[in-house]
Amino acid sequence: MSQEQFEDFGERRLQRAIAELADEFHGIWSRETIDRFVHQCHDELELRGSGNAINLLGLQAGNLARERLWALAQVEGRVEKTNPEVLFVCVHNAGRSQIAAALTHELSNGLIGVRSAGSQPGLEIDPVVVAAMHEISVDIHKEFPKPLSDEVVQAADVVITMGCGDACPVYPGKRYEDWEVADPAGQPLEIVRGIRDDIRARVQGLIAELTPVSTST
Repeated sequence: MSQEQFEDFGERRLQRAIAELADEFHGIWSRETIDRFVHQCHDELELRGSGNAINLLGLQAGNLARERLWALAQVEGRVEKTNPEVLFVCVHNAGRSQIAAALTHELSNGLIGVRSAGSQPGLEIDPVVVAAMHEISVDIHKEFPKPLSDEVVQAADVVITMGCGDACPVYPGKRYEDWEVADPAGQPLEIVRGIRDDIRARVQGLIAELTPVSTST
């Protein structure tokens, strides 16, 4: 495939993502806004080498744009926020924050909106983390590290950091917590299991605080 064909295929994949999002956000965001977000997300992901396959890069750009557009719609009051929103942030968004986000969604039965991001996002989810989550029937293999953005921070009611210091911007009126959780990067599965279970216990406590009746198991 020539460079011109490669770029044309990539643009067609982005246009497909834009069309899908235009239907999803009908009456909320204009196609022009969606186009801008998708291309910005694509350029950001491409710059750091995310998505080795061009089709995967386009898919990730569409998913990242979707997350940011929903977050911004919440911030601007274009959509009603019906559930509390939690943002988990770690350095690479390849381990701890991905575990926490997946467990929060799973154990709250979707009653808590959840996002995750990295202050210096990596290229892929740690495969040992994926394996540890698979053991408890939580599938995260399709997730990918996402860069931190103002939209997702502003949309969150609770921002939980894990080892990323003061990289997360601070906005008034938000609850910030720092969880001292070991980093699973480079650790064997038996160690990652312990980290997973530590995060699970913290998540269960968070769910009990944020929902009228804890739905965790």
